[in-house]
Amino acid sequence: MAIDFQTLTFDYRRSPDQSGDGQVHPVVVIGAGPVGLATAIDLAQQGTPVVLLDDDHTLSSGSRAICFAKRTLEIFDRLGCGDPMVAKGASWNVGKVFLQNELLYAFDLLPEADHARPAFINLQQYYVEGYLAERARELPLLDARWYNRVTGITQSDECVSLQIETPDGPYALRARYVVAADGARSSVRALMHLDTHGRTFKDRFLIADVRMKADFPTERWFWFDPPFHPNQSVLLHRQPDNVWRIDFQLGWDADPVAEKTPERVIPRVRALLGPDVEFELEWVSVYTFRCQRMDKFRHARVLFAGDSAHGVSPFGARGANSGVQDADNLGWKLKLVIDGIAPDALLDTYASEREAAADENIRHSTRSTDFITPKSDASRVFRDATLRLAKDCAFARRIVNSGRLSTASVLHDSPLSTPDRDVFECALVPGAVAADAPVLANGRDGWFLQQVGSLFAGVLFGESFDALTTLQHLHLQTKLVLVVPAGSNIKTRDGIDVIEDVKGLLAERFDARPGTFYLLRPDQHIAMRARALDPHAVREALARATCTLNETQPA
Repeated sequence: MAIDFQTLTFDYRRSPDQSGDGQVHPVVVIGAGPVGLATAIDLAQQGTPVVLLDDDHTLSSGSRAICFAKRTLEIFDRLGCGDPMVAKGASWNVGKVFLQNELLYAFDLLPEADHARPAFINLQQYYVEGYLAERARELPLLDARWYNRVTGITQSDECVSLQIETPDGPYALRARYVVAADGARSSVRALMHLDTHGRTFKDRFLIADVRMKADFPTERWFWFDPPFHPNQSVLLHRQPDNVWRIDFQLGWDADPVAEKTPERVIPRVRALLGPDVEFELEWVSVYTFRCQRMDKFRHARVLFAGDSAHGVSPFGARGANSGVQDADNLGWKLKLVIDGIAPDALLDTYASEREAAADENIRHSTRSTDFITPKSDASRVFRDATLRLAKDCAFARRIVNSGRLSTASVLHDSPLSTPDRDVFECALVPGAVAADAPVLANGRDGWFLQQVGSLFAGVLFGESFDALTTLQHLHLQTKLVLVVPAGSNIKTRDGIDVIEDVKGLLAERFDARPGTFYLLRPDQHIAMRARALDPHAVREALARATCTLNETQPA
């Protein structure tokens, strides 16, 4: 029987810490939303014990974040829960933009074939949290504690001390590091007297989740000035369970309380759908556009992730997706620092890389908001002229901005990346996420990114093991992969995996020829690439990627 994640509850249980055993946990994660769950799962499945705290005992109410991008799905694959999400979600690649009732143009976010995941799935946040929670239950090193509310936090040179309130009363909890993933109204941020800074846009939007049977395709539809909601904009998305997400622009003067009443919502939906479509309201909310972030994501032993660290307006689906990328960036770094393999300074690069990514998301979100809701007569004239041109002029379509949709952040100028020494003709620069393609591994069809896993990965293109064997005694555990052409009769041996590039797409997307080598980080971002494997250069790149470049490395 399928689980009803909207009504699922989790039991409160006493923990050994409530008896005052005094241990210092490696990591405590605060907040069991998508970001906190992803962080905790990543740590636990890498072998790091983690405590996950949440002040409630349920999953999110209402659909909330619904658009999960290809990169986020690849991260969920690595965490062991991508398949049920994609199976349940509404997959889509195509978006359409309308002016009034006329289609201006359509766009395809994944025009290439042969990718494991679609450009996006639409899936209610409670499903995402539910599948993550199911995965968390499978991990013995993950201790999820419900009805555990953080009421105090102090730090020393050695650890973070938390004061926790429970149904059984308060207790103290200590950890080497704390990840605050407790949302936009972060209690941890408030307890530490920290704040976010940014911009609030003077416009309001209504979300109406509507249950109905409709023949709209599974696409993203965006209207400027539609006849059913004149002088405003509307966004339509399909979700599972015959639920549709409709966003109505309201304007700054709208009363956010009154606009959520059925008397206001139903006529708006009826105007879009027509008089004969039967529907019922599933969930309603009103939100204001905001783009903001903390000045710093790291405060000594406390690291902020997701909405607690940054927030953007919903158009573009950059909120939850960027938060899961925060988790993806942080998990492996915490693991190496806690295990004593990398210095504490590696965690500073979490802050610098994800602060830069947050700035990128805020820029995109701000530009989208400015286009959707012009702030002056001149900007409105420009916006409207651009829309009129977009039907026939390709250049105008590049200017139209109904929300630049979330893509994986390229970590430009990361101190962990080794600059290119060779010439490549592809976009997989150091700092970019590795491309995916279909492969054959151990006689089974699969996908490249699902083969490289959660370790550093050395990937050599060719048909000889010889160069890779020189890397078998690195100071850091590294997965070694030989990529061979389809039909090559080469078997895995000596700790080196062999995968067949069944369609040649992996070599094409990596601009690889025999001898080309890539080093991937555990989060599948590229650390270095070279036309030939130089063991000394690889050791140096690994040291750079773990902030140990100036330390003595074992031979």
